[in-house]
Amino acid sequence: MGLLETTITGRKRRSSHAHVVAELGSGIVSGSIPEGSILPGDADLSLRFGVSRTVLREAMKTLAAKRLVEPKAKVGTRVLGSESWNFFDADVLGWRCEAGLDQQFVEHLATIRMTLEPAAAAAAATQASSDDIAALYAIAARFDDLNHTPETIAKVDLDFHLAIARMSGNPFMRSASGLIEAALAISFKLSSPAASPETIEEIATNHLRIAHAIALRDPEKATNAMRHVIEAGKDRIAVHLTK
Repeated sequence: MGLLETTITGRKRRSSHAHVVAELGSGIVSGSIPEGSILPGDADLSLRFGVSRTVLREAMKTLAAKRLVEPKAKVGTRVLGSESWNFFDADVLGWRCEAGLDQQFVEHLATIRMTLEPAAAAAAATQASSDDIAALYAIAARFDDLNHTPETIAKVDLDFHLAIARMSGNPFMRSASGLIEAALAISFKLSSPAASPETIEEIATNHLRIAHAIALRDPEKATNAMRHVIEAGKDRIAVHLTK
């Protein structure tokens, strides 16, 4: 289950491994488990979470891969600071969103999207097949519905942006999908385009402009159209955060 789906439904993974990872991971990202602290030993954590040491060790490996913790021989497992975290990881992004949003985080997220997604749109303009473009138009058409709820428009938005990442033909673009989901999850929580008919019409027009540019095989227009969509989304969120 992706970050956006989790944000919409509130449902979370329930395996023992996922539970331990989520509890410790969210605690680290929120700051309730302080940077530089040493986590309790295996016996204490196994008792706390009611899991075997095997499950616990696998959870620690997962947290280490996300760069949230680092095991040290004869010292224990040390909690790393935010400068080490892997923010391309969907879980880390999700925990960061849950911990509370601020203007700086929104700006940082928009900046990295502005670096990647316009380039993906430009690549799609040269790489996409006719079937790809037809599929993109079909997704774009789904924006144009004044009965959209925050949930339904967020899902269309995600489908559209992930389609462009795939159409770019660049596997690194596809791997950055967690960033797109994080941005849309924030929008869903704070300032959904479904808030008014005018905003729905605006977002439908803006995304259709991207599809047109890709269909015209015009990388420059596709780049500019994508930049406009990202800026508009950031501005909607910024207005909410400054209230």
